[in-house]
Amino acid sequence: MATISPVIHVIDDDASMRDALERLLGALGFEVRQYTSAGEFLLAWPIELPGCLLLDVRMPGPSGLELQQALTQRADAPPVVFLTGYGDIPMSVTAMRRGAVDFLTKPVEREALLAAVRTALERDAQRREGNRKRQEIRQSFSTLTVRERAVFEQVVAGRLNKQIATSLSTCERTIKAHRAHVMEKMHVHSVAELVHLAVQLELDAVPRVGPSPDSSMLTVA
Repeated sequence: MATISPVIHVIDDDASMRDALERLLGALGFEVRQYTSAGEFLLAWPIELPGCLLLDVRMPGPSGLELQQALTQRADAPPVVFLTGYGDIPMSVTAMRRGAVDFLTKPVEREALLAAVRTALERDAQRREGNRKRQEIRQSFSTLTVRERAVFEQVVAGRLNKQIATSLSTCERTIKAHRAHVMEKMHVHSVAELVHLAVQLELDAVPRVGPSPDSSMLTVA
């Protein structure tokens, strides 16, 4: 299977900076895409290929911090590396708390930039692998029957077969059969593994926190 090359999305209103970054990263084999504003980047959404963002803070329209805040609502958002000439400590603290890989100031040292980009790409690869595994878990769970789901829930809650049989008004032998089907369909061999999958399903079911008031002006469709 062919390897998909990552894409570095450079979002900056300074054309000379965008071009310089494209020359540098392009020479190292990266594909680089340029955007003059957060709005232009959002018009290109969704971003399906692996990659990361090199994001300025001060730009016409929504700022880089506002774009980052909007993207935190999306599980498929690429990691962000800030690169700005107007950074300060409060900005950097806000950016890092929201999950930025790094907060670099212009002019930036070549090695510092490349290290941040490589870290961001590693983080993106981990995110994508995690999403793939969660999708597999959801797909497996969807194959369970209603009764198997009821058994699943009680098994991961730590209840014994006899207790589950009583609560579901059936015999223990039937519960053992359902339990075996659950383990087979979920591709696990122990209750501990099943509990781990249940935690992943529960986390997926938790709704994401809505955007804070200061980012309500910017949303990702």
